[in-house]
Amino acid sequence: MAAAGVTVPVLAGDDPAAILAAADAVAQVIAPEAAAADRDGRFRPASVEALWRAGLGNLTLASRLGGSGATLPTVTEAVARIGAVDPSTALVWVMHLLQLQLVSEPVDVWPDELRDEIVAETLAGPALINALSVEPDLGSAARGGRPATTAVRVTGADGTPAWRLSGHKTFCTGSVGLRWLVVWASAQGESGPLTGAFFVRADTPGIEIRETWDHVGLRATASHDVILHDVVVPPHRVVGLAPADREQPFRSGTFVVWGVALLAAIYVGVGRATRTALTTYLREHVPASLGVSLATLPRVQAIVGEIEAELLIAETLTRELAAAGEHGGTEAERASARATLVKAVVTRAVLAATDRALDAVGDAGLARHHPLQRHHRDALCGPVHTPQTDSVLTAAGRAALTPVTPTERSHDAR
Repeated sequence: MAAAGVTVPVLAGDDPAAILAAADAVAQVIAPEAAAADRDGRFRPASVEALWRAGLGNLTLASRLGGSGATLPTVTEAVARIGAVDPSTALVWVMHLLQLQLVSEPVDVWPDELRDEIVAETLAGPALINALSVEPDLGSAARGGRPATTAVRVTGADGTPAWRLSGHKTFCTGSVGLRWLVVWASAQGESGPLTGAFFVRADTPGIEIRETWDHVGLRATASHDVILHDVVVPPHRVVGLAPADREQPFRSGTFVVWGVALLAAIYVGVGRATRTALTTYLREHVPASLGVSLATLPRVQAIVGEIEAELLIAETLTRELAAAGEHGGTEAERASARATLVKAVVTRAVLAATDRALDAVGDAGLARHHPLQRHHRDALCGPVHTPQTDSVLTAAGRAALTPVTPTERSHDAR
């Protein structure tokens, strides 16, 4: 698809310095309102618009489709820089970037008409897209099971075939700001149950957004419930409809690495923000009983050193995962195998860093106006963000306890 009609800038993917400079500029623009948006639990369209105005809205869209086609390491660092000032906006943006990465996959499951629609809209301006997979009874799709949301074949008034979609989705990040809803749903095929992704425009009749999001952290993501009441979807907006027990054809190991790296980057940003808030407070706070700043105390310096160690773990693992995913081949396959464990380690490290920061500051850090309490609340979301830490660690432990063959042992030694 040609890039004709583009009305927002698209940064060149082979110029990481320009992309990171743009991320820094957007961070300065959106930072002043981030705390207020968190306090009010309010989604901020202006923050999303700032990303598009800076040319960051289409970073992961392939260059052949008119996007940036930026590398995973570059996108990961850009996300970390936005996450350091506004992780809610960063999460909404990441969900969109991941869907664009899927749209860019050169696989034959994508109807050309649907791809053209999505690409044209996102190149023309803010057109957020996100997958809606979680349900009240099912929980996270990552834990298995079939969605209760159903799609039924129907014939429209004009005689054309279509699908009628009904169901209830929860934790729909960016809900009120989405242009496209990618709804994971079940259907009945001739030989058994099917599942697939149904692409629904947000202005389609029958969509209800129920404002249920009132969480402790990432409060400005508008991750509300979405109810679908007999929503009609044309056939060309259905992707990957296949037997329910089969893996989605476009969710490759590469996609897993992208998803984990970008999600981890958000929390790396939260960790960086924690360090900045803490060191600023410690340098500036001079108790009358001491006559010197808290930053001069060995005990406090040791706590900051512990935080540096946690952030070193988080940043290094995230950076290495992104690099391995970009290289492809065997290295990417190995990265995919350990990606979810990296996510668990990174998010736990960042949460530990925020815990230590609050220990160093004490009661003052829990005041509602203090940035540390917000960073801590945002970090709390990391371990429970899909894939949840308990399921990741269970899988890792099971794998470690499974006997390996001599061939596998020889391969690991290499």
